[in-house]
Amino acid sequence: MGIIAGVVVAALVAGALWLFTPFGFFNVQCTGPFQMDLTVNGRTMTATMEDNTSAHALRQMLERGPKTVSMRDYAGMEKVGMLWKGLPANDTDLTTRPGDLVLFMGSSFVIYYGPNHYSFTLLGHIDGVTQAELAELLGDGNVDVTLSLP
Repeated sequence: MGIIAGVVVAALVAGALWLFTPFGFFNVQCTGPFQMDLTVNGRTMTATMEDNTSAHALRQMLERGPKTVSMRDYAGMEKVGMLWKGLPANDTDLTTRPGDLVLFMGSSFVIYYGPNHYSFTLLGHIDGVTQAELAELLGDGNVDVTLSLP
């Protein structure tokens, strides 16, 4: 019984490491800014993504197809949801602005519609949308956001 328990524990640890760490993204190449689409409540917006390993790792994931992130409201300034896989972090001291797309703690995807100041990884910025438009589109409660490449 001890061997089976050891195998189960090892499998659980390996699964957790795969989900919440940037395993598999060690050779991400930064090839310049790129575009990503976000679809919320039937409306598609375009974001210009940063030229960093975090954003390019996300792009690698989306090359396999669109992904939906279930997001919840936090502090009246952001929507936050867990990614399906950890990404490499490039945290810097950052003051967010409405439309910023941020990676928090390596595995949380955040859309800001209000300002905040913290150590984050900036993934990109939604193009041509105001704070009021974002707040109305994202709403007060939970929302699903689909990320895809154009």
